[in-house]
Amino acid sequence: MKQVAKTYDSKKYEKRIYSLWEKNKSFKAEPQKNKKQFSIIMPPPNANDPLHTGHAIFLTIEDILIRFHRMANEVSLWLPGADHAGIETQYVFEKKLAKEGKSRFDFDRTTLYKIIYKYVKQNSKIVISQMKKIGASADWSKFKFTLDDDIVKLVLTTFKKLSQDNLVYRAQRLVNYCTHCGTGYSELEVEYQERQDKLYFISYPLVRKTTNKQEIVVATTRPETMFGDTAVAVNPKDKRYQDLVGKFVKLPLTNREIPIIADEMVDLNFGSGALKITPFHSKADWEIASRHNLEMIQVIDFTGRMNSQALEFEGLKIKEAREKVVEKLKKEGYLQKEIDYTHEVGVCYRCGTIIEPLPLAQFFVKTKPLAQKALKALDNKETIILGAGREKILRDWLTNIEDWNISRQIVWGIRIPVYYNVSQNPELVVEFLNDKRQLIKGKISELLKNYSFKEIKNGLQSLKAPTTAKFIVSLKEPKGEYLQETDVFDTWFSSGQWPVITLKANGKKYFDYFYPTTVMETGYDILTRWVMRMMLLGIYLTGKSPFKYVYLHGLVRDEQGRKMSKSFGNVIDPIEVIDKYGADSLRIALVSGTTWGNDSNIGEEKIKGARNFSNKIWNASRFVAYYLDKNIKGTKKADKNFDKKLEEVIKSITSNLEKLRVGQAAAILQNEFWHWFCDKALEQAKKGEISALKIEQGLETFLKLLHPFMPFITEAIWQDVLNKKSLLIKESWPK
Repeated sequence: MKQVAKTYDSKKYEKRIYSLWEKNKSFKAEPQKNKKQFSIIMPPPNANDPLHTGHAIFLTIEDILIRFHRMANEVSLWLPGADHAGIETQYVFEKKLAKEGKSRFDFDRTTLYKIIYKYVKQNSKIVISQMKKIGASADWSKFKFTLDDDIVKLVLTTFKKLSQDNLVYRAQRLVNYCTHCGTGYSELEVEYQERQDKLYFISYPLVRKTTNKQEIVVATTRPETMFGDTAVAVNPKDKRYQDLVGKFVKLPLTNREIPIIADEMVDLNFGSGALKITPFHSKADWEIASRHNLEMIQVIDFTGRMNSQALEFEGLKIKEAREKVVEKLKKEGYLQKEIDYTHEVGVCYRCGTIIEPLPLAQFFVKTKPLAQKALKALDNKETIILGAGREKILRDWLTNIEDWNISRQIVWGIRIPVYYNVSQNPELVVEFLNDKRQLIKGKISELLKNYSFKEIKNGLQSLKAPTTAKFIVSLKEPKGEYLQETDVFDTWFSSGQWPVITLKANGKKYFDYFYPTTVMETGYDILTRWVMRMMLLGIYLTGKSPFKYVYLHGLVRDEQGRKMSKSFGNVIDPIEVIDKYGADSLRIALVSGTTWGNDSNIGEEKIKGARNFSNKIWNASRFVAYYLDKNIKGTKKADKNFDKKLEEVIKSITSNLEKLRVGQAAAILQNEFWHWFCDKALEQAKKGEISALKIEQGLETFLKLLHPFMPFITEAIWQDVLNKKSLLIKESWPK
């Protein structure tokens, strides 16, 4: 009889076993009439990112579910993919360029796009190989990248359909703008952090002084934006200021006069109860200004510097401008006092820069009509959210949803299919590299006097069109002198269509068979950023919600419950763990005992414990195969009790997996194998109480139950310890 090593060596087996699965096409899913389907569309990881613990847990959970349903004789599709991750990838690539002494402004759009594409495609091979290393049994023949030609075509078609259905519009709005990344964001992509700043109380002198009042005092954290003030607002119920409404004040440090207005939005209890209104630099101020038809003045530009409206402070960065403005307000006697003030500040979720509300003409999707249908899908249980309290969060966002700004001012992404005729739009402002590689900026009508249309188009970097600009939406470039919109779609616009477009791009038969999908498994942190948008666009495109269940896993924290961070030095690299302890140890450690929507802790001790469990499975299997006396007959009663207990275990694991309780199934399985099968049943067999035949059947059953969780070691035992001719991955689930 063939002998195997005393301890399981993951390095010896894992690569060979994965190749064996692929060679036997074990992961392929093809539609079969009258057969139940189970499907998961993989959340596409950033094609540019190496595997981290967040990837490792979603890959493990989804692989467990896919392997279970595949063994349960269902047509099980796990469709993999990767995301171009627009802003994040361009941000990383720009840092790479900076190290080489270069900048994105050294390249025209087409050239920059091509070199980023080459860079990302090289890195994406690493991500795929790492996903395979953890054991992901995805149908790689159906892999999709968000910038594949067929995917891009479907995304553009969706935009055209939205436009034709009057669900897209272009407007100048205040957008959340990151001056470092150089792009606007939707509200969902802004993170809020508690900061301590100063609250400044500034005197605005009345133009015509009353007998008892000579000024009105405003409180603000942003004195540097005062050059964009167009009013001072008070609450109409505030008795302190009722006699001042309609009067004018002199705007400090300027020669302008601005009115005092009344608006119910003003908080009587904040600061002095008087609010300076700077419409182009505050969303609340924008709303008030829109109601009162106030002038709008921009004083901060898109690079994060003060513009000419800021007078002597032009060219200064925001922080420096604030310091200089406060200094001058003090000097001229306008600053009454300043106090410490703690408040929440919006920051870019990519780079952490403070977000500036800035006016920009953008494309928006009308979301209210789409959200109503998503709410209806939740009401009808067409989609069920797993994770305590998470559905309420989703409902709140869907109920209070704002229109979605889908324009991003970067190169790396799917370019919006909008075209401007240059003769019809002389006010277009363009930046381009001329034939001498010089960066030229100006109005198109003026530039065409010195440069050819072809030179401008070939070197085009960015285009800004006024809100009155005439444009056409087209999937093909129109004939004539047209310039295409340089903004690209928000990454979430393409990934928001992911379940629909990945299946359609693979072929109609896959879409017809597998849509709607069964489970969307992802982190709770992107419930509103991604899951909500998939529901909005999936229902819009197909009339059906894209998935039945949303399984939300939590953050993976360290053993002390801290968020993993390079600064803490507690980051776990899944690949290093796999190399040291094996993929199965990482997998079972990641999921055992986890529950939907809750964070989980992991550290080396837990992984070591999982490795010990692997060795327990190996040793128990070797004992049953080689050392257990095959002549043990046992007793009928003991055998019957063994069968009964084994049936209970099968039922428990099956039920938990069917109900998507992966963490509970893993914990029960570990406990039952170690403490019942090994500690009790094997000991009874040694004493001659349970027959060898029952123990062998029990081991085979446990290997099948364990396979979705720990696929490598169970397949290794099936092949090399038990000498089976079949593949365990293709075995049927125990009944």
